[in-house]
Amino acid sequence: MSTQRFAGKVMVVTGAAQGIGRAVALRAAAEGGKVLFVDRADFVSEIAAEASGADTAGFVADLETYDGAASAMAFAVRKFGGIDILVNGVGGAIRMRPFAEFEPAQIDAEIRRSLMPTLYACHAVLPHLLARGGGTIVNVSSNATRGIRRVPYSAAKGGVNAITQSLAMEYAAHNIRVVATAPGGTDAPPRRVPRNTAGDSEQERIWMSEAVKQVIESTFFKRYGSIEEQAAPILFLASDEAGYITGTVLPVAGGDNG
Repeated sequence: MSTQRFAGKVMVVTGAAQGIGRAVALRAAAEGGKVLFVDRADFVSEIAAEASGADTAGFVADLETYDGAASAMAFAVRKFGGIDILVNGVGGAIRMRPFAEFEPAQIDAEIRRSLMPTLYACHAVLPHLLARGGGTIVNVSSNATRGIRRVPYSAAKGGVNAITQSLAMEYAAHNIRVVATAPGGTDAPPRRVPRNTAGDSEQERIWMSEAVKQVIESTFFKRYGSIEEQAAPILFLASDEAGYITGTVLPVAGGDNG
């Protein structure tokens, strides 16, 4: 396998300050890509600088707004001359609780966090991919389209799957591939920015433990995956090695297809 799969390519990775997005962006840079690390966390440029000797930059943007997505794509074009690949890594359940316990504002927040950044970024990048004569979008979905204690998040990720399949069909004639992975539970280092800035109540911690138990029991391996096990298939789908794959949502969840 080539260790320079992304040589000559410009990749934008959203959600690149932490977790799976960070791992994808750093490894893409190590494999020769010019990589824009995008996140609303102000330390994203520190993460981009970890790719020593690579051509990278960090950009702070709130991708829950369309202006944030558009500004990130415009910056990538100014910095690197175009865009070849977009990896949409923003998302993540804010709260875990029975659906009847969600407040309306909490439902809205889950959709804004885990659906709108992908929808906005896909729309904002398309003119730049068309100008390039083609390209690739990799969406990070979730196998939690089936799971307990996170119905709004499940709905958002179901939307990401629909975007992936419909956009792939619509833009294949323009040499644009659109694919996704659907990660399962993933072990990650402690987050510098918590998923729920308000903190979890004791009851919410109980509900979360129930969700974690369901995730583990639903896998064939009875364990969470690693960050590296999630980054590798994302980068494969982003590369030219996956040139005949489009419209696919690839489960990466130890046998639990969601």
